[in-house]
Amino acid sequence: MAEVTTRDFAAASRAAVQDPQLRRAFGSAGAGFDGARRDAIDEVTPEVWEQWRQQARSIKEHAVGNLDYYLELLERNVAAAGGQVHFAADANQANAIVSEIVRTRGVKVATKSKSMVSEELGLNHVLEGQGVAVFETDLGEYIIQLAEETPSHLVAPALHKTRGEVARLFADKLGVPYSDDIEEMARVARVALRQKFLDADMGISGANFLVAETGTLVIVTNEGNGRLCTSAPRIHVGITGMEKVIPSMQDLAVFLRLLPRSATGQRITSYVSMVTGPKRAADEDGPEEFHLVIVDNGRSRLLRDPALRESLYCIRCGACLNICPVYQRVGGHAYGWVYPGPIGSIVTPELVGVAQAKDLPNASTLCGACREACPVQINIPRMLLHLRHELAESPDSQRRTASDTDALLARGFAAVMSKPLLLKVARRLGRLAVKSVTRDGKIGRSRLPFLSRWTAARDLPAPPARSFSDIWRDELSRGDR
Repeated sequence: MAEVTTRDFAAASRAAVQDPQLRRAFGSAGAGFDGARRDAIDEVTPEVWEQWRQQARSIKEHAVGNLDYYLELLERNVAAAGGQVHFAADANQANAIVSEIVRTRGVKVATKSKSMVSEELGLNHVLEGQGVAVFETDLGEYIIQLAEETPSHLVAPALHKTRGEVARLFADKLGVPYSDDIEEMARVARVALRQKFLDADMGISGANFLVAETGTLVIVTNEGNGRLCTSAPRIHVGITGMEKVIPSMQDLAVFLRLLPRSATGQRITSYVSMVTGPKRAADEDGPEEFHLVIVDNGRSRLLRDPALRESLYCIRCGACLNICPVYQRVGGHAYGWVYPGPIGSIVTPELVGVAQAKDLPNASTLCGACREACPVQINIPRMLLHLRHELAESPDSQRRTASDTDALLARGFAAVMSKPLLLKVARRLGRLAVKSVTRDGKIGRSRLPFLSRWTAARDLPAPPARSFSDIWRDELSRGDR
């Protein structure tokens, strides 16, 4: 499994907040993606969009609720089309399956289309350990591979890098003249990768959807690399999570309306590729072998938990990242693993272990924007609250996030808020405490207890001179007169 560093989220997020370039990159890109999403949605009526969302949710709810049946149906239909299905309980088993294919087929070069699950497995490092040259061919993933980094976004892996940083990276790693012209950089990457497609023994892809009734793997992309990876090499290996299965091609049509609009603001992506088994006798191209590796790796824990099961409905569009105020300030790497943002804060603790990622459920303002943006209506805030409660109340000290001090403060807060007289006294004391550090209605950087971490990175409005209850009481009094 890829190295897990999510326990350092607090430190990583503090460092990210102090990086102005990172904040500009994620702020502008997130706004751009979300603006394009809204424009694409506005092309249809609100009623139609909500109807599509509800249809998609119903499909996923049904498929996940009957996952055993649809996985068996998928396996039968992949086999009927000439392919092979491999089920992997965890990352080690998935890597062992691919490694065995590599060993027995003499694979020396592998090209990869974008695959978040392969990142989850740490597959590149495993194959490189076997002497296989592995090349990411999605432009964003290729940049990340050259930089020896991990993706920072579900859709745009190199979102955190500036044009100049990529230009310097290409000059250093590929030995080309420095140029920050985007078309020129794309041309350089195309030239560098073109021969790799022809040399590859194995093509590796992820899957956006698996259609059970036909045994079809579906990927949606805006680059031609996906089709080259799945058709040019003699072996195609698809790797994906078990939750990607949907019942039928009719159901796929619903998701093809939602995913591009939610991810990039497109009506449809440049390429929608459907792979059903290996090359047939009448086909001009295609792989000689097709292997589909379906990975659990902790997903069954989500499936068993009624409170978290709907996280498996996610179609990895990234809409919740683009609108999340926390993600936009700290970026994807602060989350420490493959899946960042609001949805990552739910699935990561379950996939890698809560002890490794117990800070993530608190990496949210609970503003609810992610739920509104989600094309499958996933109630992310509710699940984050559930995880927070589970962690705060856990009898296991390795899992528990609330200290005895936190519990004491919570009881004190509840006591103050439930007694009007105590609340009135607390408000007055609070105004006096912050008076010396208040400028122009804002509390600046300070060393006041409980405030310094907040004010180190953002403004905090000073308490108003009069409370809402004071204003409300005066209005009622005037009304009586």
